Amino acid sequence: MLIFERSRPGRRAAAQRLHLEGRIDLPARFLRHGDPPLPEVSELEAVRHYTRLSQLNYSVDTQFYPLGSCTMKYNPRVCHQTAQLEGFLQRHPLAPAASGQGVLSCLYELQEMLKEVTGMKGVSLTPMAGAQGEFAGLAMIHAYHQARGDHNRVEILTPGSAHGTNPATAGMCGFSVREILTQPDGDVDLDALKALVGPKTAALMLTNPSTLGVFERKVEKMARIVHEAGGLLYYDGANLNAIAGRTRPGDMGFDAIHVNVHKTLATPHGGGGPGAGPVGVSERLIPYLPTPVVVYETGSYRLQGGDLRPDSIGPLSAFMGNVGVLLRAYLYLRMIGEEGLRRVSRFAVLNANYLAARLAGEGFQLAFPQRRATHEFIVTLQRESKEYGVSALDFAKRLLDYGFYAPTIYFPQMVPECLLIEPTETESKEELDRFVEAMAAIRREAAEHPEVLRTAPHRLPVRRLDETLAARKPELIWKPGGGSAG
Repeated sequence: MLIFERSRPGRRAAAQRLHLEGRIDLPARFLRHGDPPLPEVSELEAVRHYTRLSQLNYSVDTQFYPLGSCTMKYNPRVCHQTAQLEGFLQRHPLAPAASGQGVLSCLYELQEMLKEVTGMKGVSLTPMAGAQGEFAGLAMIHAYHQARGDHNRVEILTPGSAHGTNPATAGMCGFSVREILTQPDGDVDLDALKALVGPKTAALMLTNPSTLGVFERKVEKMARIVHEAGGLLYYDGANLNAIAGRTRPGDMGFDAIHVNVHKTLATPHGGGGPGAGPVGVSERLIPYLPTPVVVYETGSYRLQGGDLRPDSIGPLSAFMGNVGVLLRAYLYLRMIGEEGLRRVSRFAVLNANYLAARLAGEGFQLAFPQRRATHEFIVTLQRESKEYGVSALDFAKRLLDYGFYAPTIYFPQMVPECLLIEPTETESKEELDRFVEAMAAIRREAAEHPEVLRTAPHRLPVRRLDETLAARKPELIWKPGGGSAG
């Protein structure tokens, strides 16, 4: 029920109303000439309405959320609490550096820790999201080639399993994209790479482990091929959770990386924000890092802007990026330490391989059964689709009835009817077993009563929607008198 449907004339929740003294001097054209069409409810009704809405949400706090390629894992509350200390919250970004040495020291140490984790030589924290960090990385690569007079490097190479933001970002930075073939075992085809790389190659964009859930075993050879042709390597940091503390992109030969701190370092994720996407670079790209960068000189910390970095690609956000999210990442790293980070990636890989083995034992088909999973893996429902007439979407909708958020579906697109499953390190064996039991039960339903899947979900307030209509004609605005408008 919409809160407007609870509205009754004359009901008020005035206790929290802000009373302004005096007249606000605004031009007449900006003044409202009638009451806004707000619902008239009591404070208790408003609290209960929004509390019920929050209870309908699927979230990491309430359900298993195995969203492959997105790493929806638990965020330690101590990191949230500490990031909201008064000294952090009340720090104004225009205040002098002398009054913000505490927060600046935290950000500087985070830069240093990310350099160590990624194997890079320089880090900037300013990008506000992974996609913006990705943009920064390619913008730096573009600036590097332009500074060398290498104006013909206009192509970005990327495998078919790449995240959708990869080709989009390449296009935003003025590059064209060429797709590299992938072998049946999940590795990038080296012969295909050799055939595409050349004087037009600006960079290879790669996720390792890839979105196929396997580690690129020939990554060093790939780096050598691209570097010898004069190109650079960009690392999509979305899957860093699988390798953090055990191997580093810089050691693999990458020149730039963005770090999804909301995936790997347990800061908030989803709903369009908040976000942060720090970027790390090899020695050759340090001059082009976005500003500001936190530096430590003559015994104090300060922000170094573009006046001392003339080759920088410039600022990407106001002031210093999303400091609240960055502080959570800093606190998470301080809390778990170097050994803790290794344990995180080990357990993420262990949970994924355990879950893959259990599902295979229940009759599900793994997309790459000959490979060990990294932190995620792919189940293909192509066989169930042919035999029972059900789809990956049907499985996903039915999982909601069993109390689980569905894995990523239909990505990567190169695997038909796929579920990309990522359990993360924070789920217990008992929870993984419950998920396997639910998947097995749904598979039995598919064989015996496929219509149950095709019409799922059945136990939620909202049943299956016409997704095409919802995308093309979304109903977003309530109108007095009933109904809504797109």
